[in-house]
This record gives sequence, C-alpha cells and structure tokens, in this order.
Amino acid sequence: MTSQIPPTAPPTPSTASRNPSAVPGWPHPDRPLPAVELRVPTDEDALHWHRVFNDPEVMEFHGGAPAEPSFYEELTARQRRHHAELGFCLYTLLAPADGAVMGFTGAQPWPRDWGPVGEIEIGWRLGRAYWGKGYATAAATTALEAVRTAGVRTAGVRHVVAMIDARNARSIAVAHRLGMHHAETLLRPVSGRTTHCYRLEV
Repeated sequence: MTSQIPPTAPPTPSTASRNPSAVPGWPHPDRPLPAVELRVPTDEDALHWHRVFNDPEVMEFHGGAPAEPSFYEELTARQRRHHAELGFCLYTLLAPADGAVMGFTGAQPWPRDWGPVGEIEIGWRLGRAYWGKGYATAAATTALEAVRTAGVRTAGVRHVVAMIDARNARSIAVAHRLGMHHAETLLRPVSGRTTHCYRLEV
C-alpha cells in the first residue's frame, strides 16, 4: 500500500503565522500557493524521477549530467527505508491536475561525509515544466510538517538544513520563503563550488 500525505489546503490568514511561505516571502500575495500531494516513493517512481530529471537545466546544480536509472532505484529504496525508520523522506511530488510525477521534495539525513554531517537536509527538485508555479515552496512546507510531526513523536529533529549551490537563485528563493536563514558557506570537495547552508528551527 502506498503511503501518501494528504493534499495541502491553500494558505489562509489563520495558517500564515505558522507557514512562513504563505507570507511575506511568497512573491504572489494575491495568489495562494498551489495544493500539492506527496507520496512515499514507489519502485516505479525511480523511472519517473529519471525521466523528469533527464534534463541539463534541471541537473545544472546537481552534477550537471543526468544520473543512470540505477541511481534512482537506490535512491527511492533508501527513501522508503527513511520513511519507515524516521517518519519522513524525500517524497514523490504529484501534479494536482493529473497525478503526473513532478519531482521530489522532502527531507533525509545528510548523505555525505562533508558539510552538515548528522543533520537532516530538506530538499526539492522539480522537472523544468513545473518551475515558477509555487510547487517547490508548497511541497517543502508540507514536508516540513512531516518532519515536525516525526520530531514531536521521537523528540529528535530540532532543525533542518538546505545545502544550495550559490548560483541557484531559484532554490535560494525557496529557502527564504520557508523562513530559512543562511548559516554558513562551504566549498564542495572535488568541484570546489561554493555552497550555502541554510538552517531552520522546526
């Protein structure tokens, strides 16, 4: 059985105080954030992620070249384990109109041996067709609620981080809308690219 997070309701004044993305960072105050639906990744989602991310623009700040299908097979399997063990993961993001896979959004333990080792990273990646519509902000807000719920249950997660390439203005804007603050700047091993670490108390 596939686990799903119910669609989010459009932000209202009563939720704005606990939803930093609703106001004031959302650049379209006259338009609510879109409803979103997230699900724990399925086996089939490995192929969907590969298809949606098989785009040089999408991968510009994620190594540049599209990954092989086997990479997403391992990644989706790992997310299912995270959800079972932690109560959250990188979720598959579904288009509200037709259920098409738009990408992923969610949180996972930082998977590398440099940077914020031992911390929980929130992240998002969407297909090019879904950029600029508020989906990343809305979905990340929903994912943060899953992290908060898990943290309350386990008395574990106190804050999350987002590791963002310094040139990635779109993702930096999403981090700001979520209420995240810049914590530190690091250089990625091998590539030497500048990466900003944003942090948010949950």
